[in-house]
Order: sequence, then structure tokens, then C-alpha cells
Amino acid sequence: MLRLTTLIYIFLTVLFFSVDSFSDEIDTLEPTNSALEYPQQQWRTKSPSELGIAKEKVNRLFDLSFADSATQAVVLIKDGFLVGERYADGFEQSSYGTSWSMAKSFYASLIGIAIDRGEIASLDDKVASYLDYFGDQRADISIRDLLDMTSGLEMPDHEHEEMFFSRDHLAYAREVGVEKSAGQTFEYNNVNSMLLADILHKASGEKADVLLKERVFDKIGLTDVTLWRDSAGNPLTYCCVDTTARQYSRFGLLFARSGNWAGEQLISSDYVDQTFSKVWDGLDSSTIEQERGYSLHWWISRHNDKAVIFNASGKFGQYIFVDRENDIVFTRITKYHSTGGSVQDWGPLNYINWLGSVDFRRKAAVLLDNLGIIKINGDIKTPVTYDDGTSKEFFENYSTIIDALVDVSQ
Repeated sequence: MLRLTTLIYIFLTVLFFSVDSFSDEIDTLEPTNSALEYPQQQWRTKSPSELGIAKEKVNRLFDLSFADSATQAVVLIKDGFLVGERYADGFEQSSYGTSWSMAKSFYASLIGIAIDRGEIASLDDKVASYLDYFGDQRADISIRDLLDMTSGLEMPDHEHEEMFFSRDHLAYAREVGVEKSAGQTFEYNNVNSMLLADILHKASGEKADVLLKERVFDKIGLTDVTLWRDSAGNPLTYCCVDTTARQYSRFGLLFARSGNWAGEQLISSDYVDQTFSKVWDGLDSSTIEQERGYSLHWWISRHNDKAVIFNASGKFGQYIFVDRENDIVFTRITKYHSTGGSVQDWGPLNYINWLGSVDFRRKAAVLLDNLGIIKINGDIKTPVTYDDGTSKEFFENYSTIIDALVDVSQ
């Protein structure tokens, strides 16, 4: 009896320590993505040669980018390491740029997260399920239609730039009617993106910029940032996130890593896969001499047997290019002179913001500034890009620049 009791004791002791040891082993196992490099407070650097890249290929990419005097900064990330960066005279690592429409890609990521959380059921949900005022002739429009720019909402000659000069951008967006059938025609429409502010608020109970900060930016360390709102307090979900080229690159890395950040799946890989699928292609551009494609608020800059490169894109030449297969992020922003603040305030320009065309208002603001009647940098709070930050050569050389980016990974 004693011998049997002893044997049982020995067996249980061995089993306990085996299970405990196995449990410890499980606890120490980390998700596969945690083995990849992610930036902490700062990016760690590696030379091109350490990552198997010819230095002259990086130099060529940067030289082509800086052939345009509007370029403020370029940053190249490979395998989570900072491979190289370059800044225009008078600018540095801490210098802000403004995103313009790159912000569309940022806020679109929140739709994927809301689906993951069950706040939104599907991309194919009708917008009217969340916004009562869409229960009219707009009832057939889905969230996917908004993100793919196929809503069929009205598209005037000024392409809704009028909205940017209004006090309440969301009130403006709510009043835009429909002129085409949903899901049929690609039209790049800022109103589609501004409506995300309302959808996300109704679905989650939080303002979209609060969600972007808490659910994405804080998670990836993109904390040195300005998220613009309009004068009525609405987050501008179609434009206007200010930060540095290095910080923008963090968002690019998140999508390069299929929505995973250091082992935490912030956005489902399925949503990123859908984002990086070709929905529209052969799209003409008035500025870029290359046909492009589009999907879920991201542009396609190359999609063939040599490379698949998507980009977040902003007016005047802001870009975050993502080559997911080769784990490469390339960010380029143009020269920016911040007016400060985070809430749009047109100040004395409110008196002319209802006059004439959008182009007339721009020219009038510059004239009044030159005459010393107003100070754009002082009397006004808004994102603004001057002539020195308006791209020309980068657009003209766009296809060659993408070729150079592809060549980096060859």
C-alpha cells in the first residue's frame, strides 16, 4: 500500500512539474509577428547593405523625389528598420507635413476595426442603417460604396472643395444628394470620406478622431500628431492629419504587416487583404502620368507580376507607399508651413469665403496676405499648402519613381 501511494505521489509530482513547465513554455511563446522589427519611441536604423539593398538604388529613389523642389522629406523603411531619409533645407525629422487626403486611408482603417468589434456588421451594410437621413434616394448606398468611391453622390465642378471652406463640413456632406446609381461609377468624392465621421460616431458613440488616436495611433506610437476638426467640432475624416514623415511611416508599416503591430492584431488581416485588392484600375489622373487603381480608400500605384504597391495619397503630392510582399514603406511629403492649432478657423476670411469660386477665394486670401490686410499665418487656423509645397516634377516622374521603388527590392 505504501509503495502504491509513493508511486502515485511520484507520478502526480512529475505530472505537475511537466504541466507547469509546459505552461511556462506556452507563456513565453510570442506571436510570429513579434519577431519582426517594430519601432519603439524611435526607429532603429540599418544601412541598405545590411538589408541587402544597393545604396545607389536608395540614392536614385531619393534623387528622383528631390528633383521636385516641393519635396520636404522622404523616408524609406525596410523590414521595420529606417534605411534612409532625406530632408529639404530648413526642414528636419521633427518637421510636420500635412496629410491632405492621406487621412482618408487612416480613417478608413477604423471601419475595419469597427467591423472587428461588431459595431458595424459588414462593409456591405447600407449607410442608411447608421444614418437616418440616408433613407431617401441615397438608400442603396453601402459603406463599401463610400470607401470605393462609387456612391453616386453628386459631384459638382468644384469637386466639393466648397466643403473645405465651410464652417460645418459634416452639415455640408449630409446635404449632398445622389446623381448616379451606387456601385457603378468611380468618382473621387470628398463627401464619401467626410460621411465616415458620422457613421463611426453613430456606430461607436465616439468621435472619429478620438477613435483614430485610441485604436490606431496610440497603439503604433504615432503620438506626435495633430488631428484637425472643423469649426463645428467635427473631425475632418477626408483630410488633414499633421505629423512627420517618420510618423506617417508607422501607419504604412501597420498595413505592410497586415494590420498587426508587435503581435497585436489592430485591424483584421482580412480587411487589409480586401483593402489591398484591385477593385478599380485604369483610372486616369489629371496630374500623374500613369493609370492607377483604387480600393477602400487606398490607391494602387503598381499591380503586376513584378510588384504590388498601394499608397495613401494626398493633394499636392503626399504619399505613403506600401509594398507588403517586400515589407517596404516609402513616405514622401511636401513642404508645409503650419498655421498652428487643430480646429479650423477662417478668421477674417469668413467674409470672403462665400464669394466666387474656390480658386478665387484662394487667390483673394494670398492677395490680402501680400497686402498685409490679413496674416494667413496668424489670423487663420487651417491646413494650407503654398506654391513651394505644390508638386510638379514628382507627378511628371511618378511612373519612374515607382520603378525606382520597385528596383529597391530587386
